[in-house]
Amino acid sequence: MSADGTGDDEVLIGGREPREIVLAEHDPRWAGRYEVERRRIVAALGDRVLRIDHIGSTAVPGLAAKPVIDIDISVADPDDETAYVPDLERAGYVLRVREPGHRMLRTPELDVHVHVCASGSDWERRHLVFRDRLRAHPGDRQRYEDVKRSLAARAWDDTNDYADAKTDVIAEIMRRAGSALG
Repeated sequence: MSADGTGDDEVLIGGREPREIVLAEHDPRWAGRYEVERRRIVAALGDRVLRIDHIGSTAVPGLAAKPVIDIDISVADPDDETAYVPDLERAGYVLRVREPGHRMLRTPELDVHVHVCASGSDWERRHLVFRDRLRAHPGDRQRYEDVKRSLAARAWDDTNDYADAKTDVIAEIMRRAGSALG
């Protein structure tokens, strides 16, 4: 179920995808891959990209991750797909998720996910706070990795089910991040 209460089948373009979850040790080359994709996105969208960030586990040194580069781009209105989706598609990305305030496009090779949200949105803030918390707090980073490894050992009907199963540990870490902020 997505954050807005709609079912996954309503927001996933192309339907559910069963795939094995494989975690890799952190690879310093992931930062370089992010840079390549960042330049590709900026070349496609120019100043319509208000912010661009490497997010997700591949953005956290020392954290095992699925070898998928997650990128967050902030735009004026993510629901106005005509303002950016056609250009990202011409750059080689494919629209996969459509939900209010958030889109996700990915490479055909499934190794890069481009999340599109509004500048200053809760989506943007949560992902940056979580990434930064894991970068700065080895205990939280290890806790998250332990849960990911445990979950990756199970069979999943869809990768989104694996992501949903991490909700409790993410909420636990975000509570600590929130108390540290305020």
